[in-house]
Amino acid sequence: MVAGELRMGTAAGRWVLATTVLGSGLAMIDGTVVNVALERIGTELDAGFTGLQWTVNAYTLTLASLILLGGSLGDHFGRKRVFLIGVAWFALASLACGLAPDIGTLIAARALQGVGGALLTPGSLALISASFHGADRGAAIGAWSGLGGIAGAVGPFLGGWLVEWSWRAVFLINLPLAALIIAIALRHVPESRDTESAPGLDVTGTVLAVAGLGALTYGLTGLGEGSAGSIPLVATVAGVLLLAGFVLVERRSPHPLVPPTLFRDRTFSAANVATVLIYGAMGAVFLMLVLQLQVVSGFTPLLAGAALLPVTAVMLVFSGRAGALSGRIGPRLPMTVGPLVGAVGLLLLLRVGASASWLLDVLPAMLVFGAGLALTVAPLTATVLDAAPDRYAGAASGVNNAVARAAGLLAVAVVPGIAGIAGDDYSDPVAFDAGFRVAMVIGAGLLVVAAVASFALIRKPRDEVAAGPEPDRVRVEECVHCPLSGPPLHPGGTPR
Repeated sequence: MVAGELRMGTAAGRWVLATTVLGSGLAMIDGTVVNVALERIGTELDAGFTGLQWTVNAYTLTLASLILLGGSLGDHFGRKRVFLIGVAWFALASLACGLAPDIGTLIAARALQGVGGALLTPGSLALISASFHGADRGAAIGAWSGLGGIAGAVGPFLGGWLVEWSWRAVFLINLPLAALIIAIALRHVPESRDTESAPGLDVTGTVLAVAGLGALTYGLTGLGEGSAGSIPLVATVAGVLLLAGFVLVERRSPHPLVPPTLFRDRTFSAANVATVLIYGAMGAVFLMLVLQLQVVSGFTPLLAGAALLPVTAVMLVFSGRAGALSGRIGPRLPMTVGPLVGAVGLLLLLRVGASASWLLDVLPAMLVFGAGLALTVAPLTATVLDAAPDRYAGAASGVNNAVARAAGLLAVAVVPGIAGIAGDDYSDPVAFDAGFRVAMVIGAGLLVVAAVASFALIRKPRDEVAAGPEPDRVRVEECVHCPLSGPPLHPGGTPR
């Protein structure tokens, strides 16, 4: 096997495709099914709502902070090697999650799981890009995206079924899957690295990003709950200062994780503002919805997990079409209308209460919400890439992915507190129902602001639309399924 020479339809190509799909599916499914398990986790481990927030956010924190470094490590030391380390790390952390005796141990193990996800997630698509030959590369990425979309659709069903047996099974099932991935990769996946990548790694920037996001998340969680004392406020201020230090380091670093030149483009900056608002709304909604369905509506974990299926299905079917439409008319209109449609879907969720019907109340709202995301996410991703020079395509996509995950992280930290949910409220149907309704209105408001920002700030010159995509650019909206957890990563490497 030689990197860059594999063909679609060959046995070697199928093995590489299977490895990367399974690897990305490992992280993708885990990101969706854990929400379904939260109610059972809280009950068995006697955890308050803050513990459930950190069960979600510990994973997202390390994943969002380290995903850019994970891509750089693969470019420097070998994409296959770093991918395998990530899979093994993820499996060991999943074992620790599955055996956790208390909520504190589970949160720590989830943070370690996010480190594994940050190592394997960028490597999955990078391995395809580096392994396949020429024209077959686009076909391989298309197959990867389609199969990944199927994995995303299966996730809620699988998670709901496992949770009904035991919430620990949600984590322990990762072990045999990881063993299969490692066995296939060792035998069938060629190694590759970027010999022209910038020397050195931005360790200082990475440390500041992790510390800044961690402190900010801790502080906002405490402030949202109205915690007594000055610790949350001090942590929030410290987080802001650390992230300001991260910006200064990136401006001076010879090999920055986030090339400052990207944000000199107004469209790139505007697209990332929209990303913060849209993925912030999504993070809060998906946390609250599955709990609402179980705590208030009395749904089983399986049926609650199935609530996310219509969103995934609509995006899988229509995201490519929305991307093609954006390529013809420009992204401004889809990115304005899409969030508004999504906001209507969230307002429809206000009908979900104690006597809710999955078919009559949940399904229509999720179809409308999914339609809004399908209109929005592919044009958003394409706008990010179009605004960046070709040499920074991989960095631009990685930055946007990290921004999306960080937005979800901060939304999960602060929105429940603003909505009045704290302590044991997740076990009180009346209290949680009231907070859920406030959270849906907040989410709808974020989407409306995203629509206004897109209308005001997103521009694409008419001659660029007419000219079409650059011939050497991999067009994400045409070949990559847009997942719920974050925008797809462009297969490019680190900036040079």
